[in-house]
Parts: sequence; structure tokens; C-alpha cells
Amino acid sequence: MASSKNLLLADAASGIKHVPSNYIRPISDRPNLADVQLSEDSISLIDLQDLHGPNRHLVVDGIGKACLRDGFFQVKNHGISEETINSIMNTARDFFNQTESERLKSYSDDPTKTTRLSTSFNVKTEKVANWRDFLRLHCYPLEDYIHEWPSNPPQFRETAAKYSTSVRELVLSLLELISGSLGLEKDYINKSQSKHGQHMAMNYYPPCPEPDLTFGLPGHTDPNLITVLLQDHVPGLQVLRDHKWIAVNPIPNTFIVNIGDQMEVISNGKYKSVLHRAVVNSQEERISIPTFYCPSSDAVIRPAPALIDDHRPAVYRDFTYAEYYQKFWNNELAKGCRLDLFKIP
Repeated sequence: MASSKNLLLADAASGIKHVPSNYIRPISDRPNLADVQLSEDSISLIDLQDLHGPNRHLVVDGIGKACLRDGFFQVKNHGISEETINSIMNTARDFFNQTESERLKSYSDDPTKTTRLSTSFNVKTEKVANWRDFLRLHCYPLEDYIHEWPSNPPQFRETAAKYSTSVRELVLSLLELISGSLGLEKDYINKSQSKHGQHMAMNYYPPCPEPDLTFGLPGHTDPNLITVLLQDHVPGLQVLRDHKWIAVNPIPNTFIVNIGDQMEVISNGKYKSVLHRAVVNSQEERISIPTFYCPSSDAVIRPAPALIDDHRPAVYRDFTYAEYYQKFWNNELAKGCRLDLFKIP
């Protein structure tokens, strides 16, 4: 989509002075970077050191408050080593620094493929392109997908497997904490996801000559259950709070966690899946690695019965995750909240 000759943005954008017309947003839908708030305490930073100690209830309480206020929080002392974090970030950088021909071995514009390199969001349906390339991998069960992953750089499969397994362990702990914060049994959310699913993306945002005209990704919510994001040192993530965009600048060796659409349904609307976006800059490339943890396709998603009563009836109807996910990829990313399609009138 970047040009007739280049399938990937990274190859088309090299050396250009102006953003190609198919990336330029309408004036009403531009980043307005001067209006973004730079807040030192932009979102809560939760220390997981007491996860298994006598102060676990304080961690549960902190996560509950963060989910209520922002739908986002950061975590430190999460149990994933600095070595594992550095290895996956370096491996992602090495992948995108390979030759075009090597990278294109993984290319596909088919959103149903479980391992694929592509650009923007969905080149088949969108009208305006996004300033990013991405490699998307299904990760769980690992043995079902690892053979599809890129074989270069040589360490890719081993490093990505170790990282995805480590993040899954973190996610399962977070699901217990979020269940507890909702007053549910700690294994409720875990059990509601059927066989579970896990995807990982490696997002590559090249330097952009006119970052005010386009997005890395426009404002959107995540269709999955919970997302765990690793950022490099370059700012780019912004979260909508009280109708204003807040920059979430990277903190080394932390993860950013956000509530996805499925968690909003399970909580019966108590926790909101919040709009967030990625902006770009003219100075340096940015890499982010989100892990999308989700139900398996056959899982039936519904509000937790314990969160439904006469004062708070069910907000959403029952649906399968397969039904929801199909709507996600068939629509433009920023077309509006897909959850509205599943609300009970």
C-alpha cells in the first residue's frame, strides 16, 4: 500500500520528504500533538512485588482502582527478567533491519493467517493507511504455531518463544488479580476463556517526515481480553482520559497493561476498554511489542452472573469470540466501538 513497488512502509519511506497522500488524515482526524498532555503520573504504576505476600490485597485494590479510572496501568517487579526483555526487543529490531527480501518471506495481506508480516492495519479494507509495519504471531499453544514463525534472524523462534511463555505467566497472574478486584473467584476470568489464545505483534514505526498528518495507529480499543505492551525508549503511546489524550512515556523494564473489549463485557461494563493510539515522530524509529491475550474462538463471552442484579442488569448479550473477532478485522480500526453491536437494547 505504501507504493506500487514497495509492499512495506519501511522500504517506501526511506529518504522521503513528505507523507504520501494515502497516509494523510482528514484535518478533523489528525493527532494535534500540541494538545497532548504530558503527565508525570499519566497512569498508575503497580508494584507486583507483593503479589504472593501478605499485602496482596493492596495490589488487588490498586489494580481495581486503575481499571476503573483508566482501563490502563503499568507494572514493575513483574518477574520477567531484563535479559528476556532486552532479547525480544533486540530480536524485533534485528528482524526489521533485515533485507526486504528476507522480511517479505513472512508477508501476507490476509488477516486470517496466524503468522504474517504486513503494513498499516488491514490493507484490504481501510481508506487511509497507518504509518507502521508489523509482524503478527499466534503464540498459544506454542507448539501449534512456532514452526510458522520466521527462521531469521537465527535466534528469533527461541527468543520469541521464551518471551511469549513468560508473558503468558504474567497474564495469568493479572487475570487472578483483576478477578479479585471485581469480587469474583480468582479463577473466574481464566475459566471463562475456554482454551485461551495468545497473539503477539512486533510493531515497527519508521521516522515520519510529517508526524502531524498521520498516525502509527489511530484511536482504537483492543478486541481481546487483556493486552501487555512492551515499548522501547521512544514515546508514542497515548491514552484517552476525560476526552484528552495523555502521553504514556516509556519506563525501562515495565509493561503497560490495558483492558480489552472482552474484559469490559465480563465486568458488565464496570471496567472500560479505553481508546488509545500510537503517534509517530520525525527523528527515530519506534518499536513496540504488544501481547494480546484472548479467549479461544469457541469461548462464549458474557457478563459474569455475579455482576448482574436488579440494579445492574446485563449490558451485553452472549456471543462467541469468533463472532467478535471477525467484526474487528472486517471493519476499519478507528470506525467506532464494536462493543456497541453487542449491547442489549
